[in-house]
Amino acid sequence: MIARKVALGPFRATSGTKISHSISLSPTFMMPHQQRTFASIAATARSTAEQDSAVLHRSLKTSPMMVVSARERHLTFSDGHEILDSTCGAAVACIGSHNDRVKKAMIEQIDKFSYCNSMFFGHPIGEQLCAELIRGTEGAMAKAYIMCSGSEAMDSAMKMARQYFTEISPQENKRINFIAREGSYHGTTIGGLSMSGHVARRSLFLDMLLPNVHRVSACNAYRGMKKGQTTEEYVAQLADELDRKFQEVGPETVCAFVAEPVVGAALGCVPSVEGYFKAMKGVCDKYGALLILDEVMSGMGRTGTLHAWQQEGIVPDIQTLAKGLGGGYAPVAGMLINHRVADALKNGTGAFSHGHTYQGHPVSCAAALEVQRIIREDDLLTNVKERGKLLSSLLHKYLDSHPYVGNIRGRGLFWGIEFVADKQTKDPFPPSFGVANLVHTIGLKDQGISLYPGTGTQDGVKGDHVLVAPAYTSTVEEIEEISLKTKLAIDQTFEQLQEAHGRLG
Repeated sequence: MIARKVALGPFRATSGTKISHSISLSPTFMMPHQQRTFASIAATARSTAEQDSAVLHRSLKTSPMMVVSARERHLTFSDGHEILDSTCGAAVACIGSHNDRVKKAMIEQIDKFSYCNSMFFGHPIGEQLCAELIRGTEGAMAKAYIMCSGSEAMDSAMKMARQYFTEISPQENKRINFIAREGSYHGTTIGGLSMSGHVARRSLFLDMLLPNVHRVSACNAYRGMKKGQTTEEYVAQLADELDRKFQEVGPETVCAFVAEPVVGAALGCVPSVEGYFKAMKGVCDKYGALLILDEVMSGMGRTGTLHAWQQEGIVPDIQTLAKGLGGGYAPVAGMLINHRVADALKNGTGAFSHGHTYQGHPVSCAAALEVQRIIREDDLLTNVKERGKLLSSLLHKYLDSHPYVGNIRGRGLFWGIEFVADKQTKDPFPPSFGVANLVHTIGLKDQGISLYPGTGTQDGVKGDHVLVAPAYTSTVEEIEEISLKTKLAIDQTFEQLQEAHGRLG
């Protein structure tokens, strides 16, 4: 609860009508009070058959909307309602749905064989996918490891970093600590959640999480930079903080520094400032630690380059990727390691002490390979850059002057909109308002678009934002539609909040 009173000033939407909250959505990763708020605006009228679903849905209080078909960038629900998926799900469906090339590639692989045990066997499609991924790094990375989810990829990266030090010297065995950042999200597994700095997502499992993960501030220009501070001064401040954390933990015990190049769901598409990662890499190099970059959400073309780190002037030691890797056609994720790490393994035990039943699954590899070929052959990165510039300009045009939009930030086709109760103080709305989830609900019901809601933007509990992450194949007309309808959904949201709450005490 914020200390000061929050008043919703005079505000009237430019268009839109008051809605009845008849859509049931998933309150994933919310605190209990947020779940209650979300449930209150979600659908309650569902048939007995739907209520008795055998599926352990993300919420057992409400029933999800049922998707029955999808074509390109549109989803159709069981009631006939159709939306433009302006976030590609969770920044996943980057080339849209029902792509004939991907469908053909998956069927061809199934016709050959659908599975083999990676403990004993390899397969051509896996070799081709990994070669494609390494080529996309222009030789900066050396090896790729394929699995099923981003959370698995982060756990794999943690184990790889630890094993690297055991391979190079017995004296490095004490490197068991990691330094991550506040306002971050790295997965739902115990390892990934331990690395994450999002308070609400960690709260239920705190007693189970790893004690050897330490934290420094996120690079968040909107909330982190002091008035009058230059970018260079801000970078120096963060580098000094990381250096002091190394000293506090014991520099000889630190395994790696972990960060997202563009923070996704936890903060709402917050990019690093210029020079940040060069400075952080410098601190890591000073103490011999590795740099792990989590590109599960921001990678594989989402920010305008195939890898987000390619805009930072550095190369990570280990990288995780997922979502846009397979475009949603199959569960697939990856970990890339650079030559330094690969050489240590090769010259040491010669094996990564890790493995999964579905590691390098042939059908998933076939899907991912074709998605990546489409991105390359159709020059979709150029489209991401061009459509991204348009999306940025339109969001700023429509929302810069909005009284409750505090910040618009992002790269490529990966943009976040942060809401505040006061633009001067940057104070967030009380969590009980459920601002981001209401924007999401109104977007679906009235505007026919999907916006990705997030909470905890300020401190892991308070604060609201929404993500906009259209497909790489989006047309100019679709970007214009998404931008305008995002504005209208936000307008309607604050019109309703004003009608419901007025002045709060």
